Amino acid sequence: MSSLALKTIPVRDAVGCVLPHDITRIVPGQSKGPLFRKGHIIREEDIPALLDVGKEHIYVFSLSDGFVHEDDAAKRLVQKLAGNNLETTEPKEGRSDLRATCSGLLCVDVELLNAVNSLGEITCASLHNLLPVSQGQIVAGTRIVPLVIEEAKLQAFEKLVTKPVIEVLPLAAKKVGLVSTGSEIAHGRITDAFGPVLRKKFALLGSEILDQRFPGDDIASIAQAIVSFANAGAEMICVTGGMSVDPDDNSPKAIREAGAEIICYGAPVYPGAMFLLAWLNGKAGRIPVLGLPGCVMYHKASIFDIIVPRLLAGLEVTREDIVALGHGGFCAQCANCRYPLCSFGK
Repeated sequence: MSSLALKTIPVRDAVGCVLPHDITRIVPGQSKGPLFRKGHIIREEDIPALLDVGKEHIYVFSLSDGFVHEDDAAKRLVQKLAGNNLETTEPKEGRSDLRATCSGLLCVDVELLNAVNSLGEITCASLHNLLPVSQGQIVAGTRIVPLVIEEAKLQAFEKLVTKPVIEVLPLAAKKVGLVSTGSEIAHGRITDAFGPVLRKKFALLGSEILDQRFPGDDIASIAQAIVSFANAGAEMICVTGGMSVDPDDNSPKAIREAGAEIICYGAPVYPGAMFLLAWLNGKAGRIPVLGLPGCVMYHKASIFDIIVPRLLAGLEVTREDIVALGHGGFCAQCANCRYPLCSFGK
């Protein structure tokens, strides 16, 4: 059974005909969009514009039973693909988009997305999984490839997609305890530079530093500072300094001494190789403890910017997740940093 009963009409004879699909106009280097939309009734004054975009003929068709037009198909696709904190747009040139209704972390079920795109004639493209996105940002789009599609293929898609493929997770506002190690800071020999950087970074993510403590390099003192924050209700604890292999760098030992379960010490991420992630029971429940290497202080993008948004979004970061960062974990150190719109952490 044919999906379309097509009739070709010279454009000069098409006055009064109804367009069955959008007519696209491309201005090189400037714009691409619909010259006339589906449903437009062609007028005499439209003929020159249609000829200018190379339309010598137009098609008029009647849709056969069992087939769905691209616009109607797009509406059905986005409704199944979209999860939490996404809104869908009306079809434009056969495509509907998904727009974030809040700022947060984009989560894409990559395996299911690949399955959708393997069905044939149905396409969906998204931004990278785990990318920070802003409210109002377009994060994905979907459309069918032909002008019409068999109803059976759409039904196969709807049977396959039993859960959302794409969603945005908002970042929770956390209370963060900051433990800054180093005898040189505790004794006032130098001014701490880590605190201001982290206050700014967390503020941009919607969280705040509860307090900052300076226990020096003593293991017991560092551990006590960590425990005191956990008991005071901190929902995340960051330990700065003391993360390398020098004899006075005792932060990993102190984090373990505080009773935390260390998930990883060391990450295949540059900058950020000496990163530590642990979990500790406290007043606020099971909370993450992060050992932050010095690179976080002076690099715009580092391990901090990859991991912290995931934790604030409520994702469980495992050792396997850290290991997987090796592919894409090398920062190119571009002269003009565009993170997160780059390969770092992807």
